[in-house]
Amino acid sequence: MTGIQLAAAYCLATSSIQMLSAMIAISRCAKRAGPMPASPGAPPVTIVRPLCGIDPFANETLASTFALDYPAYEIIFCLADGDDPVAPLVRRLMEAHRQIPSRLLIGDDRPSGNPKLNNVVKGWKAARHEWVVIADSNVLMPDDYLQRLMARWRVNTGIVCAPPIGSAPGSFAAEIECAFLNTYQARWQYAGEACGLGFAQGKTMLWRRSILEAGGGIEALGAEIAEDAAATKLIHRAGLSAHLVDAPFEQPLGPRQWREVWARQLRWARLRRATFPLHFAPELLTTSLFTLIAAFFGAAEFGIDPFAAVAVVALAWYGSEAALAHASGWRLGLRSVPAWMARDLALPWLWGQAWASDNFVWRGNAMSVAEDDAGVAAGR
Repeated sequence: MTGIQLAAAYCLATSSIQMLSAMIAISRCAKRAGPMPASPGAPPVTIVRPLCGIDPFANETLASTFALDYPAYEIIFCLADGDDPVAPLVRRLMEAHRQIPSRLLIGDDRPSGNPKLNNVVKGWKAARHEWVVIADSNVLMPDDYLQRLMARWRVNTGIVCAPPIGSAPGSFAAEIECAFLNTYQARWQYAGEACGLGFAQGKTMLWRRSILEAGGGIEALGAEIAEDAAATKLIHRAGLSAHLVDAPFEQPLGPRQWREVWARQLRWARLRRATFPLHFAPELLTTSLFTLIAAFFGAAEFGIDPFAAVAVVALAWYGSEAALAHASGWRLGLRSVPAWMARDLALPWLWGQAWASDNFVWRGNAMSVAEDDAGVAAGR
C-alpha cells in the first residue's frame, strides 16, 4: 500500500468512526419529550453531595437537589472544613426546604489520598437507604434526575453514571471546555458503552449499597487515585457492568480561564493514562488534525483537489458533532466550531503531556498518579 493509499484509508476510517460515534450518542442523548414520571413504588434513595468551595451557579445546582420529583429521598452534604464558604449557603437551603430530609456532615477523614473520596466516606456511612447516589456539587439535577438513573439499572448493572454536559459557558475558554465535555468525551463514553467498554464516571454515580460493600466498602474506591477508575475495576471483578444514563445532566460552567480548563483536562488525561493505559493510548488518534492531514495527502487516490477534500472531511467531522449537540440540546452556537477546532489542536499536546509527568494539582492538593512500592497512589 502506498503512502497516498494509506492516507486515504486512514481518513475514511477515522471519519467513519467519528460519524458512527455521533450517531450512537444521538440515540442515547437526544432531547426528551418530557420528564420521566416518578413511580409510586420507587425505592428510597440517599443523595451524597461532597462540597468544597463555591462553584459557579452553586445556588442553582445545590438547590436543584431539593426540587426532585421523587417519592422518597434524603440528602447528605459533606464538608471537610466547617469554615468552608459554601457552608452558609447549604444551611440556608436546608432551612428553606425542611420538608426534604437533609443533613450537613463535617469532618476531615483521610482513608485515602483522594480528597473527594475522603469527603464522601462519612456521607456513605451515614446513608439510610440501599440505593445511594454520589453526585458532585456542580451537577444541575433535573426534576426526574433519580428516575432517569434508576431506569438504566439492569440485572448485570454494577453502577449507573452520567458524564457531565457543559452548559452556560461564560468565556471562550469555557466554550472549549464544553467542546471537551460534550461532543468529545460524552460522545466517546456512549460509543464505548455500546461496544461493551462501559466506564464509571465520578460526576454522578448510582450505587446499590450491597454491591459496593461486597467489594470492600466505600474505602475500596481508594485503591486507585481516581474513585471512578476504582469503581470500574471493582464492578468488573464482580462480573457486572457500568451503564450510562440516557440524556445526561448539565454542569453549568460560567466564566473559565484557559489555564483552568487545561489543568483540569490534563489532570483527567493523566488519571486515564495511569488507570487504563491501553484504552488511553489510542486517544491520540481521536483528533481531527491527523484526519484532515490525511485527507489532504490522500485526495490524489480519488482524483480530488486536496483543499476540497479537506473541506469535505471537515464538514463531515464537525457536522456530526453539530448534529449531536443539536439533537441533544447541548451547547451549540457561533463559537462552537472554533472551540471544537481549538480542542482538536490541543489534543495531541494534551496526550503527550499526559505521558510526560505523573503530577497534578486538584483543589490545591498536590497529587500524583504514580504508585509506590505498596501499589498505593503516591501523595496519600
